[in-house]
Amino acid sequence: MTENAMYVYGIVPADVEIEPGARGVGDPPAEVKTVRHGRISALVSPIDPGKPLGRPRDLTAHSALLDGASVACPVLPMRFGAVLTDEQAVIDELLAEHEDEFAEALHELEGKAEYVLKGRYDEVAILNEILDENPALVRLREAIRDKPEDATRNERIALGEHISNAIAAKRQIDTDTMARVLTEQGVLINVREPTHEEDAFNIACLTEIAKQADLEAAVDQLAREWEGRVGVRLLGPLAPYDFVVTRTGT
Repeated sequence: MTENAMYVYGIVPADVEIEPGARGVGDPPAEVKTVRHGRISALVSPIDPGKPLGRPRDLTAHSALLDGASVACPVLPMRFGAVLTDEQAVIDELLAEHEDEFAEALHELEGKAEYVLKGRYDEVAILNEILDENPALVRLREAIRDKPEDATRNERIALGEHISNAIAAKRQIDTDTMARVLTEQGVLINVREPTHEEDAFNIACLTEIAKQADLEAAVDQLAREWEGRVGVRLLGPLAPYDFVVTRTGT
């Protein structure tokens, strides 16, 4: 690789101007600029190829740049760690080769961004709900409550598995409910895998930024119905990582 390799964050329309002083990955963080070809541009910054990437602040810088860009223009995010040898390689190996494909994708994303809906069960509330619905689990819990852990190891494992399975079943139902609410708003959805055992749902959606208030209102209504049972968070606008991620080699 050359002395100054090019780190690529994403693809944007050719007429996009970078805010002066925008910084990206690296130590110290390098200034971000655009490399243009035809109808598209790449957001890039120079990096030292001899220095490793992957620190938390690099990941944060990568995401922050793309999320910020997504508010102002359509953006095709690259996966973290995409590096090409120099600006000419960015043009030849990325932009020129995929210009039509990228331009069409950017057109489809015009005015849109990703939002992520996360729900987390209240631990006490969901446990009480499960026990209210399963008298056998209540009896099992009472039977082992005051007994030594070693003597009731199998019963405790069984109780934990039953509760875990019950949460998974509720997660499926609540995910379907939230997905239906989102679909009724006319958005595309992508159901993500849970990241915590008490996740109620984890859903990405793609919608028009101009309709964010409508999305918030629909989510708030369901959040009020689930108050005390599920904590709901709406994140965004974000770059559309779950719907279109461009890859390139390093």
